[in-house]
Amino acid sequence: MTKRVAIVTAAGSGIGKACAKELATQGYELVLMARSEAVHDVARETGGVAVQGSVLETKDLEKMVQVALKTHGVISAIVNNTGHGPGASSPTGERFDRDARCNLLELVDEDWHRTLDLYLLNVVRMARLVTPHLEKQGSGAIVNISASSAVEPEAAYPGSSVIRRALSGFVKLYSDRYAGAGIRMNNLLPGYLDNWEWSEQMVQSIPMARAGRLTEIAKTAAFLVSEDSGYITGQDILVDGGRNRSI
Repeated sequence: MTKRVAIVTAAGSGIGKACAKELATQGYELVLMARSEAVHDVARETGGVAVQGSVLETKDLEKMVQVALKTHGVISAIVNNTGHGPGASSPTGERFDRDARCNLLELVDEDWHRTLDLYLLNVVRMARLVTPHLEKQGSGAIVNISASSAVEPEAAYPGSSVIRRALSGFVKLYSDRYAGAGIRMNNLLPGYLDNWEWSEQMVQSIPMARAGRLTEIAKTAAFLVSEDSGYITGQDILVDGGRNRSI
């Protein structure tokens, strides 16, 4: 069996950790990055290699890619995951209020630039680093963990809603350019997940009447980087229990 190597960012907890664990169970060799020391624990748990760093720092991304190539000689899959930017109703991620007063014009330029770095440029920078290697080997799959607010904007997440929509545009252009080289890129758009605290009212607003499980997001990400999804590229894949109302 050909060696499969996956890079996962923000892998110390939450979605990133769940993706790392799922990919490990499917036989991937892992190179993981996160700002916190917890990434070392996840690496030990999954048999991977840890690089402590931030998706906001190009030098950290470069180091991670170099570690992957030096250790394994190949990169099969990339899961671009990240944290939360300015303008959320609860920046700690403990609560989310979909009816929060939109602070769209209260975000200063610095907030917008940080959100751009966190939700779009992290993907662009990673693409610059890995694409030459993926082109050379003639294959590769990239999944960006976005959010359902990219399709249906949330007042409590103005920055995310705007910048993640821009990410959708980038993914379409990237896919058009590199599909012929055997490289695929998709966005995975989670809805409300069970690692956050939700009110009963919000849960009942979801047609499936429950929050999504981290494992469900991880399994979808693993599918999108696998050969089973070999004809899927340039897409925004909603995983939200049917809550999004657009068609």
